Amino acid sequence: MPRKPVTNSRPASRATRPAAPNASAKRPPTLTDLRGEIDRIDKELVGLLNRRAEISLQIGQVKHQQGLEVWSPAREDEVVARALAESAGPLPPETLRLIFRELMSGSRALQRTLRVACLGPKYSYSHLAAVAKFGEAVEHVPVGSIAAVFEEVNRRHVQFGLVPLENSTDGRIADTLEMFVRLPGLKIRAEVRLRVHHCLLGRCDWGQIQRVYSKGQALSQCRHWVGKNLPQARVIDVVSTAAAAEHASREEFAAAIASRAAGDAYGLRVLAPNIEDQVHNVTRFAVIAERAEERTGHDKTTLMLRLPNQAGALARAIAPFEKNGVNMTWIESFPTADGANHRDPTYLFFLDVEGHVDDEAVQRALEAVRKRCDRLEVLGSYPRGECVES
Repeated sequence: MPRKPVTNSRPASRATRPAAPNASAKRPPTLTDLRGEIDRIDKELVGLLNRRAEISLQIGQVKHQQGLEVWSPAREDEVVARALAESAGPLPPETLRLIFRELMSGSRALQRTLRVACLGPKYSYSHLAAVAKFGEAVEHVPVGSIAAVFEEVNRRHVQFGLVPLENSTDGRIADTLEMFVRLPGLKIRAEVRLRVHHCLLGRCDWGQIQRVYSKGQALSQCRHWVGKNLPQARVIDVVSTAAAAEHASREEFAAAIASRAAGDAYGLRVLAPNIEDQVHNVTRFAVIAERAEERTGHDKTTLMLRLPNQAGALARAIAPFEKNGVNMTWIESFPTADGANHRDPTYLFFLDVEGHVDDEAVQRALEAVRKRCDRLEVLGSYPRGECVES
């Protein structure tokens, strides 16, 4: 008789049942797991940051041997730009910018502590612009006027000064231009383009406000908003927005127009944010120093011209820029009275052109311009700055 085929004696259901999955492989990470991973990454980060600082110290020694300055705005801008380009997220660009700014600021301080003068006190927009450019690891020296910033640099009490140059709403800053007339030997080393957001700050309720303090430029940039929303309040001009916040912190029924940072510093509530009349409210600051900045390839140059009092003098003076393909991006006139002509003032002109004074096209243009002016001063060639938030 034929043999019966051999069959599996186990039930079919048991033979086809899949193997039990590895529970640990599929388990989502716990909070403890994730925190442990963060701790491991932090340990690696600390080691890398300190290694970077050691190399920075070596760079400082090389710079010292070669007679170079500690601060190089072009190089720091390059480092930040590269970091932003390498990032695929999820950290936002502004967060990375702040991290690298303070990393470079701390590394610089290991080489030498820089002193930077600005219109104070702390938390004024000039101070915020200085922090945006140099970071916190410098000695910020607040002074009482724009003239004092120039004098601090000129007397070598500080290495750098920071002064407002122009505002997108109000135009030129006359006090700064006047000081360039008096001390043209100081050079612009860098620029800071700060997007300015004004806040209404106070301790009382909106309807109780009787006085509003701020600096003249800030009041001008918010004049329509204030006129519409606080018609009953008396507007008082003070030396700085930070000083305005201090007044509002001490006085009853008073408010200030200043930065959010100033409000935090003086314990004030933000009663209304972003009250500037123009959304794109940008103030351009100049970093001034004794020495000029080297060519980077993405520069601008600021000039000061005195022209003869003749019809068409300005048109003739600036014609060489067009002829040599040099783009002019800013021009301001500034009256000056000197000597016997104080009753009939002549005008100085402040100009920005694209390019560095060492660029061939800029050199050719300046040679021709100089022949058509009574006076030509190169106030500085420096890297073009990106706009940063206040």
